Amino acid sequence: MIKTAQDMKSYKKQLKEALSDQFLRTALDNFYTAYRENRPAVYDGIDFEGIKKEIATGKDGVLPYLKELYEEFKVHAETAGAKVHIAKNAQQANEIITAIAKENNVEKIVKAKSMTAEETFLNDHLEKRGFTVTETDLGEWIIQLRKEGPSHMVMPAIHLSRYQVGDLFADVTGKKQHSEDINKLVKVARQELRPAYLEADMGITGANFAIAESGALGLVTNEGNMRLVTTMPRVHVALVGYDKLIPDLKTMLRILKVLPRNATGQAITSYITWIKGTVECGASPGNRKVMHIVFLDNGRLALAKDPVFSPALRCIRCGACANVCPVYSKVGGHKYGHVYIGAIGLILTLFYHGIENDRVIVKNCINCQACREVCPVDIDLPHLIKKTYRAVLDQDGKTPAKNLILSRVMKNRRLFHFILRQGYLAQKPLAQKGPMIRHLPNFFEKRHGFRSLPVIAESPFRDQCKHLRKQVVRPKYTVALFAGCAVDFIYPEQARALLKLLERHRVQVEFPKEQTCCGLPALMAAEEATAREVALQNIRAVRPENYDYILTLCASCASHLKHNGFKIFKKDSAWLGKLKEFSDKIIDFSSFMVNVLNVSSDKFKATHKKVAYHAPCHLCRGLHVTTEPRKLIQLAGYTYVRSKDEDVCCGFGGSYSIDFPEISAEILKKKLDTVEDTPAELLVTDCPGCVLQLRGGMDKRSGKIQVKHIAELLAETVL
Repeated sequence: MIKTAQDMKSYKKQLKEALSDQFLRTALDNFYTAYRENRPAVYDGIDFEGIKKEIATGKDGVLPYLKELYEEFKVHAETAGAKVHIAKNAQQANEIITAIAKENNVEKIVKAKSMTAEETFLNDHLEKRGFTVTETDLGEWIIQLRKEGPSHMVMPAIHLSRYQVGDLFADVTGKKQHSEDINKLVKVARQELRPAYLEADMGITGANFAIAESGALGLVTNEGNMRLVTTMPRVHVALVGYDKLIPDLKTMLRILKVLPRNATGQAITSYITWIKGTVECGASPGNRKVMHIVFLDNGRLALAKDPVFSPALRCIRCGACANVCPVYSKVGGHKYGHVYIGAIGLILTLFYHGIENDRVIVKNCINCQACREVCPVDIDLPHLIKKTYRAVLDQDGKTPAKNLILSRVMKNRRLFHFILRQGYLAQKPLAQKGPMIRHLPNFFEKRHGFRSLPVIAESPFRDQCKHLRKQVVRPKYTVALFAGCAVDFIYPEQARALLKLLERHRVQVEFPKEQTCCGLPALMAAEEATAREVALQNIRAVRPENYDYILTLCASCASHLKHNGFKIFKKDSAWLGKLKEFSDKIIDFSSFMVNVLNVSSDKFKATHKKVAYHAPCHLCRGLHVTTEPRKLIQLAGYTYVRSKDEDVCCGFGGSYSIDFPEISAEILKKKLDTVEDTPAELLVTDCPGCVLQLRGGMDKRSGKIQVKHIAELLAETVL
């Protein structure tokens, strides 16, 4: 039975082991890159955004009626000869299946891949009661032999090399295997598994769909094993979660349009099987196959009624949230999930397997938004992960010390800014009058020394702006600059570059002095009440009615201010009007320059320096701004050069790089490696947090490529 680490110390040890596994790292990195590159081709001509909204709406529409759908399904399925059961929890599901096996004098069982059976630990239960159970999916059979859980929902053995599999098959067969030849290994598996089908008394499967209007099951596979499992044994048992109930075939066909595409990059899967009722079976005493369908609740019915977490039941188990996750790509599913893998696993683990198995892993989310973007059923996974973390804290009845400190400081703007100002003095012994802190004290250097750190500015931008800001005569626009903490206190030069640019384009820039942190760090720490209080401070400080736009140089601030307010003010209608006025005026730097000012190349002098670009997660996925920064680089007279995976996370994630520096360092390393593989002389981005990470990493490796904010880049060539 699988168990995750129960404390952070044990978890960090497991992460370190995964990061030191070179094959695992290479295999996951290669898959991660290949999946991202290949997936767009299979969606060519398909409105992915439109179809995922349709599926999400359809899924949400049936959640209140799962019991009714079950009753409709039961009538049709039993009319066709099947027997339908309800299991309230995992133990009851396992006992029902055991009773069916005993009633039918079953000795040998074959199974097809089923995440629901993994959820209940069905194999363990059956084997302890004397049954011989054989997994028939190639990957599931391999991990069964190794006594492991799956490391991916669709590709359970992705963490293993052909050589590891060859050694395993050698142990099973007693014969040396040709590990170089994957086809031969597959043939070995086929030879070993074929007798299991012929000798089995019972076949156990899951199901991708349970169609209420007909009582039929829909099964989606890439190997022929599931069809053999459902047809050859005299008894077939399907273990199905309530969440697999759908009203009709039309709904199934709509989901089928995205399921194989999202899971494995196929336009359609190899095998789609519909099963309804019983058929003739000479091996059965009654000359008809015995068929049982067990519907598992295990918290699903309660989850369906939850106003926050019910969207998690939309999940169709495509596994794409792991496929695009930069954290998963470094440590794999055994360290990034429990039974269910990836972002959805961080959520479902709490509800299906308890707080003890979710307490640690739920913290390991970098909030890059990649899982949300790729989800074919439109689950806001990053948001639900933070909600899950809050639920974990509430169930534990403990608040981490850093959360208490964060809340107290962020609610008090003056205290917060006082601490930041004092940081300039505290860093002096480490900075040695340079722009970077290159060596931390020994205690921190070992874990956090993967990047140099910037020094806090002696004079924050809020102290400089009154001397720098000029009054523009007849301005085209009047904008409020929302600086964010990093621009204000670490990189005021980025704001100075902005002033230089906008003055030349006749834009009046104001800096509301009472503004404070955007509140994203509080939300990421699951301190929603603090994030709400900070949001109120900013709305009062900025007064959006006075400005045409609220401009920010930080993609993370912009995305948070644009979208997250509506989540944290959901129950406070009194502020929704002001919040909408505020969020509607938020705009990022690149969008403002390209779409509002319509800047042209004649305002800049050409240098033809080669520039690579890093797309901040919260810009390209949070705000869906993709073309504007690249266009802006070229308009400003530079030569844009594409680097591999340039819209992949840099590994910063705010406090994530402090909490999980080992993973942050590896994500950063790959990012910088890909940039250094280009002829670029400069690397630019739209986010000061990304600048901190990328510049710090480049400095630590003594790289020759300069890292700048895109506003600084433009300020150097503006006429």
